[in-house]
Amino acid sequence: MNYINLHTHKFSNRKGFFELVNQYPIDFDVEIPFYSIGIHPWHCDCARLAQDLIFIESKLKLNSCLAIGECGLDKRIDHPLSLQLEVFEKQLALAELHKKPVIIHCVAAFQELIEVKNRLHITVPLIVHGFSKNEQIANQLLANGFYISFGKYLLKDPQLEMVFKTIPNDQFFLETDTLEEGIESVYQLAAKYKNIELSQLQVLVENNFNKVFNNKKTE
Repeated sequence: MNYINLHTHKFSNRKGFFELVNQYPIDFDVEIPFYSIGIHPWHCDCARLAQDLIFIESKLKLNSCLAIGECGLDKRIDHPLSLQLEVFEKQLALAELHKKPVIIHCVAAFQELIEVKNRLHITVPLIVHGFSKNEQIANQLLANGFYISFGKYLLKDPQLEMVFKTIPNDQFFLETDTLEEGIESVYQLAAKYKNIELSQLQVLVENNFNKVFNNKKTE
């Protein structure tokens, strides 16, 4: 594959592109070949929680489901953090049980995120998607074993250049999330920031993908 899109909400099915499409239990699309599935902190619903977790676990048993998520913590929404933590921790338990990586949404709750990982002794790879913060937060995540995925904010915020340059080559991914521009734009800027050829960047990302996802990417 020429391009790996770690997190997107749109499936394009273009040749040479691998897209890990985000799915939710409430609107699951059986036509998407490879996906992650989880309960977003925005969608925490006590009335649906039990059935959503059962649905997620049924999908985690399939080869087409490569990860759980996006899930996580968001302090800028109305849902109580205690409820978000309960839902997040249940999904982390499923990830551990089925040995699947986790794609994480985190807003203003990075210390809580790190605390949960360490308290629960999570061993599966955890990937913070859509990173937009400073080098200090990035270093805290890296030191605690997280991977970091960059996308729309890399294109929109020039200050992220210095942060991205400091990320080890074996701990990052690239994505589009809800970005209108294609993943190619993200790759091109990332290669420029890393001061390497596009082809070299593609190899780095593919190596990271193969390591985290146990070579489950399908041509």
